[in-house]
This record gives sequence, C-alpha cells and structure tokens, in this order.
Amino acid sequence: MALDALTRLAEERVDHRFKGLPPDAEGLTVGELAAQRRNLFTDGFTTPVLALSAERLEHNLRLMETYAARHGLAFAPHGKTSMAPQLFHRQIEHGAWGITLAVPHQVRVARAYGIQRVFLANELVDTAALKWVAGRLDADPGFRFLCYVDSVRGVELMDEALSGASRPVDVVVELAAGEGARTGVRTEAECAAVADAVAGARTLRLAGVAGYEGEVPRADPERVRSWLRRLVALAVDFDRAGRFAGLDEIVVSAGGSAWFDAVADVFAGIPELSSPVLKLLRSGAYVSHDDGHYRELTPFNRVPEEGALEPAFRLWTQVVSRPSPEQAFTNAGKRDAAYDLDLPVAQVVRRDGGERPADGISVTGLSDQHAWLRTDAEADLEVGDWVGLGLSHPCTSFDKWVLIPVAEADGTVVDYIRTFF
Repeated sequence: MALDALTRLAEERVDHRFKGLPPDAEGLTVGELAAQRRNLFTDGFTTPVLALSAERLEHNLRLMETYAARHGLAFAPHGKTSMAPQLFHRQIEHGAWGITLAVPHQVRVARAYGIQRVFLANELVDTAALKWVAGRLDADPGFRFLCYVDSVRGVELMDEALSGASRPVDVVVELAAGEGARTGVRTEAECAAVADAVAGARTLRLAGVAGYEGEVPRADPERVRSWLRRLVALAVDFDRAGRFAGLDEIVVSAGGSAWFDAVADVFAGIPELSSPVLKLLRSGAYVSHDDGHYRELTPFNRVPEEGALEPAFRLWTQVVSRPSPEQAFTNAGKRDAAYDLDLPVAQVVRRDGGERPADGISVTGLSDQHAWLRTDAEADLEVGDWVGLGLSHPCTSFDKWVLIPVAEADGTVVDYIRTFF
C-alpha cells in the first residue's frame, strides 16, 4: 500500500497548482519531469522557486541517523516539519523508529503512505479522530500508535470515545516543561492522578512518559537538564509503583531540535527499569536545517566533534524593480518565504550563468509577494538577476510549497517532494 501510494505521487500531473515549475512541463507526470533532469536555472523554472539541496538533504539524514545510533536513541523525527511522505520514508530508511506528528490530519497522511509507527505529541480528545485511530489499530496489528495524556478529563474523554475498541491505545503522560510552559501536567502529583485515570480506563494503556524540553522557561543547559532529570525520575517512580507492569518496553521521550544533546546526555543515565526503555528522540527540523533560527540553536554548535547539519533550502527569487541605488525588490514575499522567526537572508546573485556572493544586499522586509532589499554601494544588482535567499524555520518553509524540486549542486533537478499541509 505504501509503495503504491508513493508511486502514485510520481503519476500526478504537473499543472498550475505547483509554483515555480516550468510552464512547458504542464501535462507531464511528476515522474516524467524528474526523468528529464532539467536544470533549475536554465530549463524553464520560473521565479520564485524553492529548492532543496540533494546533497545536503542526504547529509542531514545520515548525520542524525549516526547521532541517534551513537547515543543509543530511537528516533521519531517530527513530521510536522515537512509533511512530506517521501521524506518520512527516507527518514525511516535512515534508521528512524517512526514518525512524530501533532494533529489527526497529519496521522491520516502518514497512514495513507504506510507509516507503521506514529507518536502523536498531543493529547487527542477528538471523538471522530479517536474512532478513526481505533479502526486503524483494529485493522492492522502492525500499526503502533502512541499519544500524550495530560489531564484526567482528557483520559475520560478518550475512554468514552474509544468504547468498543479491540486494542487499547497506548498513551504517555506528558510532563510540562514548567509553570507557564505549553501543554503537559504541571506537578508529579498530578502526573500520578492522570496515570491513575489511565489505569482505570478500559481502552487505554500507560506506555511511558514524555515531554518537550524546548518549552522550558528561560532555557539554558542546566535548566533543560534539570527538567529532563525530572522526566526520567517520573518514569522511575511510575515503574517502582508498578504502573508499567506487563509492558514489553517503557517509552521515555523528549527532544526538539535545539537541545537533543541534553536529551542524549540525560537519557544515557536512565537506570534499568522493569522492561527495556525506548529512549525516543523527536527532533524534526534537522531534515532541511536552516540559515537562521536553527543554525544558531543547533546542539552541534556545542558538540562540533559530532558533526554539523547543513542548510538545504534556498529560495530563488528575481529582481523585478530597482527604484534607487539603495533599494531593490524581488518577486518573493510572505506567500513564499518563512518569516515568523527571522527574515530571509540574501546569499548569492546569479546573472548570465555566473554566481557570486550577495555582498552589500540585505532583506529588510516582506510584503505578500515582494522582498524588500537594501543595497549598499558595493552591491552589484540589476533587474532580472536571480537572488538566492537562505530561510529560517523549516516548519514554515515547507508549508508554503506543494511540490519542491530537489536539485544537485549544479542545478540538476533529480526529484520533487510533495507536501500535505
């Protein structure tokens, strides 16, 4: 089923739905267009167009595979970053245990493309979605699904919605990252109350504990590690109380893209419990990395001996106005570029087949369809030039593009990534 669904992605016809693709490719299938190995710069692609680096994408997949294995971590990268089933499967081919997701629609996408292990990093209380999950679990004994619980009320709603299900839904108690943080149970006593409620539910099974250290208030290495030690201690206390009796494995999960080094360090100290521990890391932004937010926050800055992620996105846009020596405008804006954390960064300029650094050029703002550029005296920029922009925050870069060319360093497009947001 999964292979058939992925194959059908290549059978989709190229048309007006897909930004940046060559107009003369209309009517071809995506697979036929990929087989032509067109060049991003010379074979009809229109600006703006977002491209993924084939080499850097593969580098990032291999690096996190190696990192997780080195530290004894299972890996369920957060799929909300890309919502691209092709990338989900490449992540699994590179050692991922499964895929983390955030909302029911994302789980439906993953299941449509054959993902067999899903970690839903949210409490799920939607009746229709819970019944759908129960149906998928009943239909496929190989499907593994876990989700958060963070309230007694949530447990009650889940149990009611799942009435009649033949397989229990595995849940993990979410420990909040602190007062004022996002979701999760605030105190250990409340965690125990939620766990008691799960024990009393007919349709749920307590499988472990989890949380997100990226929400620790005023996060620094010690505060993050302190919270992670609380999470481990919660698992130990639950196990001593017999709450995990009968499990084949106990799930302890954390890990965004900013503190996975701390997760690796603290999880290495998890003591032996009554069953083997699945130390589940969930970092997702690594797949494309970025040229802004995560470039600054990546743990590899703290542990450079372990490698370095490489930014794989570049948004190619074209100068359409040069009204003064100090100002220029390109044809990509908020509809095309992530801007929620940082503005794009001008990196390179292409003219007549040559490429050079974007010296003296900076992005000062975005309109819906324009980037505002400030140009210094040394900037050599003309109407018609292509400007390559680096982006910040992968999660809001993928979601603006339905079909993304994957290009090799010389511009040869070798694949297209389909997203489902």
